[in-house]
Amino acid sequence: MQAISLGEARSLLLAAQGLVKAERIASGPKAVLDVLEQLSYVQIDSISVIARAHHHTLWNRCHDYHSDSLDTLVNQKHIFEYWSHAAAYLPMSDYRYSLPRKQAIASGQKHWHAKDAKLTKEILARIREQGPLQAKDFEQAKRQASSGWWDWKPAKKALEQLFMEGELMAVKRQGFQKVYDLTERVLPSDINTQCPSTEEYNHYLIRRFLRANALGSAQEMAYLRKGVVGNISQTCKKMLHEGELLQVRCEGKHFYMLANTLASLNACIQSDQLKILSPFDNLHIQRKRLQHFFAFDYQLECYLPAAKRQYGYFSLPILWGDTFAGRMDAKIDRNSKTLIIQHLHIETPRYEDFITAMRPVLQAFLHFNAGHKIEVKRVSNAAHLPAMSKAISRQFIEQVFNRGR
Repeated sequence: MQAISLGEARSLLLAAQGLVKAERIASGPKAVLDVLEQLSYVQIDSISVIARAHHHTLWNRCHDYHSDSLDTLVNQKHIFEYWSHAAAYLPMSDYRYSLPRKQAIASGQKHWHAKDAKLTKEILARIREQGPLQAKDFEQAKRQASSGWWDWKPAKKALEQLFMEGELMAVKRQGFQKVYDLTERVLPSDINTQCPSTEEYNHYLIRRFLRANALGSAQEMAYLRKGVVGNISQTCKKMLHEGELLQVRCEGKHFYMLANTLASLNACIQSDQLKILSPFDNLHIQRKRLQHFFAFDYQLECYLPAAKRQYGYFSLPILWGDTFAGRMDAKIDRNSKTLIIQHLHIETPRYEDFITAMRPVLQAFLHFNAGHKIEVKRVSNAAHLPAMSKAISRQFIEQVFNRGR
């Protein structure tokens, strides 16, 4: 078993994630599709204090990204919505590998809600007769004010049940709400709809994970998938014996990787690029993995009571080269077109170099969020930074940012 350093592991991982890369030839929807096929999914999330997570993740990997590229790819049937570890866009070429989950839910495995068989049958019949519909197209029963997504009206629950079972697909979104149609009317005619065998599914999960993440354990490949880790572990051992995988050791832990991955290490590009990442970015969705490879302890605090938040409601991890150098709680005021930095927490002693590297990226981030100006409310620094920098940090940062306009 070969040992690799933490720096080598980070280089391979960041290259696989498309965060350190050579200039891409493709642009527009083709570039977005390339990224989705490399990553295998991009998570969809409803929080919109800044540009939504799926756009944010793709913006960090696609030159000149435009949000309508996803709509174009859905319309062209190159990608579809379903469930990865959470709601996601996935490549249409992977459609058949969504079928094991769909069949399990159709057979009685509970996703969120108990199935209302009568209502789902009625909704299915109406969509078959009338064509694509949204939840709002169904009559809403009188109920108390909602206290969260679990208070969805019955029709919304039924639509999502049919979506999770695979009877319906999302043909588009309007105002972030899904428009549903029958799967048979959405799927391309040439798509493979044969459910994979257990062995095929295991191979798919392993290859997809390792292509997107360079190296990983069986537990990481099985992340939030019920009852598959044992099968994946056995399949990894078989693929190792057959020469498709190899094992490496990094910082006391063992990981699998595709046999040709290690040979690409010399071609990995060393970069000091700075990236303002989404909390739902593919790079750090598994927090234990993030801690192991990057020694970065991250929690999305929007789910915590305000009094318990240390960094802010929607704190964005900041990757600088191969190190997480800070986090930034931000929101866009769409009326005034102001990007408000509620709290910038800097976690590197290279304070001025960090701000200099961040300036052009923050200006690009401002443009991505359709903003015109930046307002900095609070800056804090790791304890090892000089005390004086705390007193001058806000003024210094505002001067640097203003200078770059």
